[in-house]
Amino acid sequence: MAFTPLGNTLNDILKKNDSLKKQIESSEVIETAKKVLDDFFGEKLIDAVKPLFLKNRTLTVSCTSGAVAQEIRLNQIDIVEKINEKLGKKEIDRIRYLA
Repeated sequence: MAFTPLGNTLNDILKKNDSLKKQIESSEVIETAKKVLDDFFGEKLIDAVKPLFLKNRTLTVSCTSGAVAQEIRLNQIDIVEKINEKLGKKEIDRIRYLA
């Protein structure tokens, strides 16, 4: 009896289930965005911004204050570029923030 490598099995599943693939890719974007935003805001404001979800290439984040939302607005281009750079592909076009 031959064993199939787990990676091959997972790839086969993802090829057949586009919805699952999109969820995994979205989770990767959220995790990468969290790291980039944590680096951007530093230790003092690490809990000030939380990426929530990605929809139609727009990353929605929650902010603890209007000042944090303003910082994101002013630096949106740089933040989006850093996230896309870390992902190795253009997944995000803009950031929507909820304060």
